[in-house]
Amino acid sequence: MEVTENRQNNIKDDDIKEKQKMTGGTVIAKTLKNYGIPYVAGIPGHGCWMLTDALMEEGSEIPFIQVMHEQSAVHMADGYYRASGRPMAAITSVGPGATNTIIGLGTAYADSTATLLLTGAPATHMEGHGVMQELDRYHSNNFPRVTEPVTKRHWEVNRVEQLPFIMHRAFNAMLSGRPGPVHVEVPMDIQTEAADVAFHDLKKRMPVGKIRADSTAIDSAVHLLLTAKRPVIVAGGGVMTSEGTPELRQLAEAIGAAVVTTWNGKSAFPEDHHLFAGSVGQTGTTSGNYLAANADVVISVGCRFTDWSASSYRKGASFSFPPAKLIHIDIDPQEIGKNYPTEVGIVADAKLALQDMLALISREDIEEIEAKRKGYFSEINWQKEEWEKKIAPRRDSDDAPMTSQRPLAELRKILPRDGIVVVGSGNTQGAVKQTFPVYEPRTFITSGSFSSMGWAVPAAIGAKLAKPDRKVVCIVGDGDFMQTLPEIAVAVMHNIPVVFLVQNNMGYMSIRGGQRKITGRHIGTEFNLKNGEPYSPNFSEVANNFGLKSWRAETPEEVGEALKLALETDGPSLVEAMTARDAGGPFVPGWWDFPVPAYIEDERQDEYAEGRALEQHL
Repeated sequence: MEVTENRQNNIKDDDIKEKQKMTGGTVIAKTLKNYGIPYVAGIPGHGCWMLTDALMEEGSEIPFIQVMHEQSAVHMADGYYRASGRPMAAITSVGPGATNTIIGLGTAYADSTATLLLTGAPATHMEGHGVMQELDRYHSNNFPRVTEPVTKRHWEVNRVEQLPFIMHRAFNAMLSGRPGPVHVEVPMDIQTEAADVAFHDLKKRMPVGKIRADSTAIDSAVHLLLTAKRPVIVAGGGVMTSEGTPELRQLAEAIGAAVVTTWNGKSAFPEDHHLFAGSVGQTGTTSGNYLAANADVVISVGCRFTDWSASSYRKGASFSFPPAKLIHIDIDPQEIGKNYPTEVGIVADAKLALQDMLALISREDIEEIEAKRKGYFSEINWQKEEWEKKIAPRRDSDDAPMTSQRPLAELRKILPRDGIVVVGSGNTQGAVKQTFPVYEPRTFITSGSFSSMGWAVPAAIGAKLAKPDRKVVCIVGDGDFMQTLPEIAVAVMHNIPVVFLVQNNMGYMSIRGGQRKITGRHIGTEFNLKNGEPYSPNFSEVANNFGLKSWRAETPEEVGEALKLALETDGPSLVEAMTARDAGGPFVPGWWDFPVPAYIEDERQDEYAEGRALEQHL
């Protein structure tokens, strides 16, 4: 009987230990502990009571962090992974508790972050009867279908005996290849019923090694790079995922290439390095966009060329393919050639591909390149100096209310080089991207592709859990902050010392800016009283009532002093920086495809048509 069961589940004899009788909830909890999950976040509703209870069983104890909204549990796990490269888990109940996680899953899926979500479900003998919180009109217990577009894979458990197999498959999918979130749904009876099970050794269930590039492709790529006159490296989030930042720097120095970064690629390359050229895209930098758009060879590493980072593919705004030739490295083959034609497409782990390239570049090659790159190096430096002239007035402004950039200048003066900033969406996100230099991998974390509002606060808590010895600052706008403001209570209850820097401009000013640019008017973006006066709660007082040390700063001097005190605080703290509505947004050196309504019949239609005609992705 035992041999038959092992064959059915594809378990090798040397992969199992003596079977033990335990509940489904305990199987999951012990597996999480065995597989190195350090924390579980969530809310223990009735549909997952026995999953969370099992976390207190001897041998399966894992710290549980209760959140105020299930979305935040997934965001917290997301932030933990981005800061550390290791996964964390979230557990929620059935029905609304489960569906509240979709934004979190979508964010993790878009940015390829490994996150495990476990949700409860109606008992198997109750499915399809319309029990409380069940979605059943088209299929019995239909929630897993909701997760399909935002997970790498999901599983529905029908028997306790399935769990060891399902759990190792979930970890395999989550962590191998292009990482991403996975979902396992566990009915209430499966959580409580017991069966004889044996645990699987994850090391024997994961792929051995990483994807290595085809040698011919590597040869072709190196030949292109050695003959290039104006090479540019685009560093995407895949560089961090592969832990390939040392190799990226070595390649840049070996071939004398300028390095530009995307949203998720920021921190892949030290921004005080002479080859760092800035960021690319709509809210990139003039230097980064110019150098990338005028390169003759571009090597993209772990970047999928979203419209944000490619200026909606408008030729000459951020990139020009052709005439530039593209070397595209990505772990996911569907990204190669998706938006731009490639001269050399390389499906591989980024770190290994960079290592293979470096192995083919000789000391003689490097010396020859150095001799002919002096003019190019001078151009890189000149472009950066011009960008510095553009951003300095906003970054160094002493105006009150402050620009979005001014508090960032004060923070950079006192935050350690290895300090981590977790950044929300909107004007704050663009300002940090452009004006806040970072120097070490995984010290800049943001929701790049999904740009979820409400993500930064729980993600920063997750980042601090992952890196307890690092300073962690959450930089967020007031509109973004209010979407998950209650999670600051989690930081207080668990004494997680995150500094929350809230830039308060009393509205969704990034959205207002876009509306004004296109239509000349705005709606639903300012927080105002009925008489038109700007409205805002006093966030420093709110935070104080939650139990955080807090300050409200109206001048650069005040914000600098407040941030210094906040970083010295043992527990969580908050600094509210009063920011101008009309003078604080990031610059827009690139382009973004914003269609203009047909009822606008002036030059704005012509400007849009001109930009769209230059888009290269079609």
